[in-house]
Amino acid sequence: MKSSTHPQLLTSALLVLAFLAAPRGAEAGDGAPASRRLYVAEPGIRNYLEYGGHGVLVYDIDHGHRLLRRIPTAGLDEQGKPINVKGICASARTGRLYVSTIRQLMCIDLASDKLLWEHRYDSGCDRMAITPDGATIIMPSFEGPLWYVVRARDGEVIARITPKSGSHNTIIGPSGTRAFLAGLNSPRLTVADTKTHQIVGTVGPFAASIRPFTINSKETLCFVNVNRLLGFEVGDITTGKKLHRVEVAGFEQGPTRRHGCPSHGIAMSPDDREIWLTDAFNRRLHVFDATVMPPKQVASVVLRDEPGWVTFSNDGKLVYPSTGDVVDAKTRKIVATLQDESGKDVQSEKLLEIDFDGDRPVRAGDQFGYGRPVE
Repeated sequence: MKSSTHPQLLTSALLVLAFLAAPRGAEAGDGAPASRRLYVAEPGIRNYLEYGGHGVLVYDIDHGHRLLRRIPTAGLDEQGKPINVKGICASARTGRLYVSTIRQLMCIDLASDKLLWEHRYDSGCDRMAITPDGATIIMPSFEGPLWYVVRARDGEVIARITPKSGSHNTIIGPSGTRAFLAGLNSPRLTVADTKTHQIVGTVGPFAASIRPFTINSKETLCFVNVNRLLGFEVGDITTGKKLHRVEVAGFEQGPTRRHGCPSHGIAMSPDDREIWLTDAFNRRLHVFDATVMPPKQVASVVLRDEPGWVTFSNDGKLVYPSTGDVVDAKTRKIVATLQDESGKDVQSEKLLEIDFDGDRPVRAGDQFGYGRPVE
C-alpha cells in the first residue's frame, strides 16, 4: 500500500472552508436538541461534476434540506481533477467521516471538517463499511479479488479477505459481527467474520451477479439486485439458500444510462417493513410490503431522473434516492430536492445522515438502507 498526504491541498481546503462554512453556532445553539445533517459526497455519480461538483455537501434535514456548507476534499488524479467517489461511511463514536474514491480513502473530522488523512491503496477502493465501534473499515478493492480490512484511525491495512468475486459492495450488519460482501463477478453473497476476517459462508447462487443489496435487522435475510432483473431476489442468510425472485409488475424493462442494470439500488426500511427498489428506465422507486414473503408490490414514486441508489434517514421517515429527491416514506410524496450553492440540482449515490448534539456527533447512518433498531 502507498500512502500520501497533501499539505498544500490541506491548506487550500481550509481556506475554501473558511470562505464557505457558516459558524457551527449558527447551526445548533447551546442546549439545542440533536440536529440532523445529510452528508452528500461528490462527484457521487461517476466523475460527473454537473451533479454537485466536488466535495461533501452538508444539508440541514430539519429545515427543508437547506445547504449549509461544502467541505472541500481531496480525491484527485495526477492532473488535479476530481475522480469518482465510490463510498461514504461514518462513526459517531469516533467523530469521523470516510469517503472513498476509485483510488484512495479519506478521513475527515466531523467536528472541524478537517481532512485528517488520505491513503492510496494498490488495488484501489470501492464501497466500504465501518464496524459499529468505529474501529475497523472493510473496504473492497476496485472490482478486484479482495477486500481490505483497514484500521479506521489511520488507514493502515491489517488484513485481507479474498473471495475473488470482483469486490464491489459492503454491508456490516447491525450486530457488527458479520460483513456481507458482494462482487460484480459472482452470483453468491459472501459472509465474513469481522473479528477473524475469515469467510464463514455464502448465500446463493442468485440468477446473476449481485449488484446493490440489503439485509434485514436480524441478519437472516438478504435482498439483492442482479443483472438483467427489474426487481430483486431474496436469500436466506442462515441456510445460504435463494428463496424468492420478485419482478416489478406493470412496468417495462428498458435501457438505462448508467450501471447497465434495470434495478441498481435497493433499501429496507429500518423497521424491516418495506423494501424500496430503484427503476432507472421508468424513473421510479417501487415500494414493496416486506411483512409478507415474497414481498408484495404496493406503490411507486416518480422521480426527476434515473435513480441508481436509495437509502433511508436514520428514523426511517425519509427516503433518499440518488436523484436528489427527498421522499416522505409514509405519504410517498417528494418533500424536498437537493440543490447546490447556485441552485442547481444535486445527485449522488453516496450519502448518509449524521445527527449532532451541538458539535458532537451522536448517531451516524449508512449509505445502505438496511433493517436496524430505530431509536
